[in-house]
Amino acid sequence: ARGIQHTAVRQAHRKHEPSFHDKYGTLVLLGGATMFTTVWGYVLTKLNLEWGFSPVGRITPTEWRE
Repeated sequence: ARGIQHTAVRQAHRKHEPSFHDKYGTLVLLGGATMFTTVWGYVLTKLNLEWGFSPVGRITPTEWRE
């Protein structure tokens, strides 16, 4: 039991080294958000979508070919 206590005390007094998330977490999050916004912005502007709610008057039927 005393060995476990010594190990716990030794680990508690160890200097905390920053992990990957401590160093780069915010940078990775912002980079991902930027990529997400850029890709979806490109996709939504290149699809040539009609941004209306009703298709009435916009869609005309084509003649049937046999």
